Amino acid sequence: MRYPDSSLNQLTHNVIGAAIDVHREVGTGYLESLYEEALCLELTERKIAHNRQKSFSVSYKGTPIGHGYIDVLVENVLIVELKAVEKLISVYKAQVISYLKATGLSLALLINFNVPVLKDGIER
Repeated sequence: MRYPDSSLNQLTHNVIGAAIDVHREVGTGYLESLYEEALCLELTERKIAHNRQKSFSVSYKGTPIGHGYIDVLVENVLIVELKAVEKLISVYKAQVISYLKATGLSLALLINFNVPVLKDGIER
């Protein structure tokens, strides 16, 4: 499904707002799974449709070879990959790019909750 750019930007803004609220409430230092749970609760409260651990097919030369899993897929158009690490490194960015290629989606957020100020841990 193709989203108008303004709608996708607003959705992204809303998801970032939800993540900021989670970060303010929970803080840093926990496992990624805890942040995923809290973010999904916040998205539900905000009535934003989402799926946790959404499976997608991975192919090699047209032959399915397995599945990948998106931490949170928002409204079937926005991939949200969560981390709780000291620093976002290039392999995490490559992971998200691979997810975009495999799913055919155009936008993802990479969010690291292990930062003092969440805006410093978000990459679009």
